Amino acid sequence: MILVRAPLRVSFVGGGTDLPDFYKTHPGRVLSATINKFVYVLINPTPLIDKFTVKYQKTEFVSHPSELEHTRIKAALLDLNFVKSGLEIGSFADLPAKTGLGSSSSFSVALLKGLYAYDGKNLNKTAAAEAASRLEIELIKEPIGKQDQYAASFGGFNIFQFNSNNSVDVEPILVDYQKKSDLEKHTLLFFTGITRPASIVLSEQRSKIEQNFETYKKMADSVYDFKDKLLKGDLRGMAAMLHEGWQRKRMLASNISNSLINDLYEGGLNAGAWGGKILGAGGGGCFLFIAPPEKQNNIRESMRKIANQNQLTDFKEIPVRFINSGTDILLNNQHQTGLV
Repeated sequence: MILVRAPLRVSFVGGGTDLPDFYKTHPGRVLSATINKFVYVLINPTPLIDKFTVKYQKTEFVSHPSELEHTRIKAALLDLNFVKSGLEIGSFADLPAKTGLGSSSSFSVALLKGLYAYDGKNLNKTAAAEAASRLEIELIKEPIGKQDQYAASFGGFNIFQFNSNNSVDVEPILVDYQKKSDLEKHTLLFFTGITRPASIVLSEQRSKIEQNFETYKKMADSVYDFKDKLLKGDLRGMAAMLHEGWQRKRMLASNISNSLINDLYEGGLNAGAWGGKILGAGGGGCFLFIAPPEKQNNIRESMRKIANQNQLTDFKEIPVRFINSGTDILLNNQHQTGLV
């Protein structure tokens, strides 16, 4: 049995510049951090059950991977030529999918790290991120970038630079404990209750990259300014940059925001938040705010009121801590059991 854990992430600035339509011309850059919310993948040989058993929101029993409905598991098994039955794959997570926290790519990194381990091979952080990127972008044709795969694989605070030759430079940011603690005390994360596949938003966004090219450049080039503020503990300055980035991002595609999302954001600001943004591609998911502790109860009340008025029954606050761990194999006992 192999158990793999991959973290979810918060992307602060630069999101969207990891799309190849942009970074083939100008380096894309994203600054993100992983949080203490995880996706887990379990891989278990079942020599007495001559099937592929795949468990997620539903359970599938098939004789061959080509019969699977789960696109990522199906593509991964076929690509790695794992076609001999007698294998169980399960997944579970701390949060729902499609929340803007990179859970789909976290799943892909965990899945591939686990499958390679099952085959007796080790994937380092870069190889795991690239394998997951290839699975999602090349094999199942998702119109996404690479930031989430790298964030999940490496863990911690990082700047990822996406280069025209498809390489990715990783610059870890060493944030001291006190500044990280202060950031956590000033951070609020709310799940709107609205979920959407990122591909729906990103397809339109990619089609308009050329006309919005200068905006993307500003987003990519803002990363080092945000890093400086992060290292100085300039929380108000960071919040202002989140706000500015959100204003820019809303202009990139028609489905990134809508009147309800705008109302929620303005509700947070009017109640005392210094700044924030929606996480992920947009169109739903989670809101991140940086706010003074003495205003946070007002912000919670304002957000809940707007959510209730709009019947967002799944709206909730998500308590978070920033972590340094990336994707880890928590358990691998197949050798002890004689199964390789």
